[in-house]
Order: sequence, then structure tokens, then C-alpha cells
Amino acid sequence: MKQVFGVFGDPIAHSLSPPMHNAAFSALGMDCIYHAFRVKPEKLEKAILGAEAMGFGGLNLTMPLKEIALKLGCIKPDPLAERIGAVNTIVFGETGEIKGYNTDGLGAKQALQEAAVEIRGSKIVVAGAGGAARAITFQLAADGAEITIINRTEARAIELAKDISAAALSGKVQGRGLSGLKALLQDADVLINTTTLGMHPNTDTAIATAEELYSGLTVFDIVYNPLETRLLKEAKASGAKTVSGVSMLVYQGAEAFRLWTGIEPPVELMKRTVLEALQA
Repeated sequence: MKQVFGVFGDPIAHSLSPPMHNAAFSALGMDCIYHAFRVKPEKLEKAILGAEAMGFGGLNLTMPLKEIALKLGCIKPDPLAERIGAVNTIVFGETGEIKGYNTDGLGAKQALQEAAVEIRGSKIVVAGAGGAARAITFQLAADGAEITIINRTEARAIELAKDISAAALSGKVQGRGLSGLKALLQDADVLINTTTLGMHPNTDTAIATAEELYSGLTVFDIVYNPLETRLLKEAKASGAKTVSGVSMLVYQGAEAFRLWTGIEPPVELMKRTVLEALQA
């Protein structure tokens, strides 16, 4: 009988985690299958307990469930997830313990390193203040970046910046609204979009235009469907370096795979599978 793994989110139809993980399971000869499940926030705890009761091997969580999961009494977060304030990976232990982890920050870090971005000392603008933004900002601040979080609701950006700063990390973190974005980006090295702007099916939106970007900037959009988002198109038009969300998806997924199975996943196959699905 196949062991089931899955991803919970709302919406979830856009997710490419199923083909990515199923390709890895197949290549390794593992009798496992991975599905996507639409789960509304108010039903999350019941869904997690149901998955545990049915013998699921593990779960991923995506928007808008990552921050909610940390507050559930059924999950024991590891210290990193607790400090970040969001859970994106759940491991079901043999003793009935449900453990929560966060692999988003590591995935983003590895995606930037793959693009030859030096994190320590870089000035990074992070758009958004949700669960993914928390994980990414926490990781990059810990690695010595100077970060400005921008959000439509300025108070959320300021609150997140205070949370990250309170962790006594080496990088400086501040929060602000969206006004004066062009001037802010002119003084930045990297722009990271962690919002849903540009995600399928609403593909004609972006946090910034080519006029606000410039050739010395690296633009990283964690949205991976479509493969080339409106933001990445605008970045290319400005001459900026671009980083696709596919890299983060693959690297955070690979770390989740290790946590669930203790086995090293075929990362290049996982990336190739995602790219093929996006180009189909």
C-alpha cells in the first residue's frame, strides 16, 4: 500500500509539488505518492489530524496556512520554525508526535547562492509580510543581509521587522510601506517578491515595473507559476538579473523530502520535472 504525502493550501490547484515529489519517489523506487489538497484555514487542524490518523508520511503547507499552523496545539514546532513564526513542513513521528519545520528560508538562500548572489552585506528589499516573507527574512538576516520589508499595510511590515530584529540576528531589518519604491530599489542589491502578485491565473500584476528597476539589481520572484512572471519580465526589460521561484520550490522541497524520509532526493530531476510541467 502506497504511503501518502501531500501539500495543503487554499488555493492549491497551481501547485507543482505533486509532480516534483512523485518524480523523486519514482526515481528512488519508493512506494509513495504525493497529492495536493485544498484545505481552508479554519479546517487546518482537523485536516492535519486526519492525515496523521490515516498514516500520511508527511505534509507541506502553503499559503495561507503557514502562520496558522504554528498556533495549532497539535504541532510541535522545531526551534527554527518557532522563531520564524511559520511552518511549511510537517513530519509525523512514530510515537504520534507531529513536528513542524520551516524549509522556506533555506530554499530561498540556496536559490540566491545558485545565482551567485552574495548575501552577507547585501541590501535586500522583501515585498510582502506573510509566512514566506518571515522565513526568508529570518534566514537572510541571520546570514548578514540588510533588509527592508515593504508591504501594502505598512504596520504589518513594521511588525515583522520588529519580530526579526528581536531575534538578535546579525543583519539589520526595517519595515515600511510601498511609497518611494523606486528610490528604495535604486539603493538595493536584491528585490524578493514573496506576495501572490503575478501568480496564475492573475498573471498581469507585479510589485514593480521596469521603470523602477535597474540593471545592477537581482530580482527574485518566489512565484513559480507562470515560469516567467510579470515581475521577471519587467526585470529583464530593465537589464536586471532574474531568479525564478522554481529554484526555491525545488530546494525547500528537497529539504522537506530529507526530513520525511532521511533519504537524499534527486534534486536535478525534481527541478527538471517542474520546468517541464511549467513549459507543457
